[in-house]
Amino acid sequence: MTPTPIPRPDHRRHVHVDAVDPYRRGTARGEQLRAHLPAALDVYERLFALGGITPDRVRDDAERALDAVGEFRPGARAEIEGIAHGAGLDPWRVAALNARTEILARSATVPPGECTTLVRRTTEPPGGPGDTDGPAAVVRTFGVQTWDWHVELSAHWHTLESRGGRHTVVGLTEDGILGKIGINSAGLALHFNILGHARDGVGGVPVHVLAAVVLAEAGSVAEAVDLVRGAPLASSGSFALFDGTDATLLDLSPAGVFAVAPDERGLLVRTNHFLTPVPAAEEKSWLYQPDSGERHDFVRARLARLRPLPDTSEALARCLVTGPGEPPVTCLPDPAEALGRRWASLATVALDPATRTAAVLDGTPAELGTRPWRTLTAG
Repeated sequence: MTPTPIPRPDHRRHVHVDAVDPYRRGTARGEQLRAHLPAALDVYERLFALGGITPDRVRDDAERALDAVGEFRPGARAEIEGIAHGAGLDPWRVAALNARTEILARSATVPPGECTTLVRRTTEPPGGPGDTDGPAAVVRTFGVQTWDWHVELSAHWHTLESRGGRHTVVGLTEDGILGKIGINSAGLALHFNILGHARDGVGGVPVHVLAAVVLAEAGSVAEAVDLVRGAPLASSGSFALFDGTDATLLDLSPAGVFAVAPDERGLLVRTNHFLTPVPAAEEKSWLYQPDSGERHDFVRARLARLRPLPDTSEALARCLVTGPGEPPVTCLPDPAEALGRRWASLATVALDPATRTAAVLDGTPAELGTRPWRTLTAG
């Protein structure tokens, strides 16, 4: 059957919080999401059940994850508990949302979604590509990604502006989840993809919580990498991290954290498989392949043909547009599939450290020019 358009709310929610105390920030967030969190929880409860994960197991996993967060960053636990308080929910239920990746790692029937990320680090003479004079080159970084997930959750995400912590953070996340994709007031940007390792599970800091902590605390790629390497991990993911001058791609896994540098053209390309050998040796390749490899190879081949490379975030985003007969970088849901298998590109996100902005398109890359970007500024 032909893929169908993605259902979207008429007005995408924007959550704004401003408080120094993390519990108060969480409470303010929970109050704004109070009417929406039960529906998001219902979808995840159905996905957990579809994966054979019992309600008792979900609660136990959520409470273990909350304890791990509290040991790593008490403030992050306080913010999760604040969300629960503001929304009138038990804290373990909001913890289950934040640990949804780790809980779903138990499932053999609900595979993860599929996202594609591109980051470019470019070096140009001060006056532009044709200027050979001047004292020093100008380094610039920018990135874009699709966020692909279950279409049943298309109404359950929002844009975010969080102030009051060490850094202001703007970006996109799901209802009840501390963080996902964004940029902070120091100019540190983070794109987020899910990976799969044989030892993934509950017991460490959930990767979504770790992403939120990185954006809240780190002021540079170097600080972010140090923070991530010091975190207790029991699950997998990928952070594409870049600031005004530096960029790196991290493989996060129970086997450790491993970095990938930009290629000779200054590009980082990420889909949903490990790019370094140690975690790849125990990869859940059946979850992602051949799809992830096909998307990765397709995008890299497309970029290899481009002369010059895209010099704006929107131009880079157009490299993520695909159609019939091509690997589904632009992902539309198939109505013939059942719950747990209807993937969709729920959003397209562009991050620019130079302007401290996150531009969020409530649409797929193929909808560029037909739907407006929402631009959020962190600093």
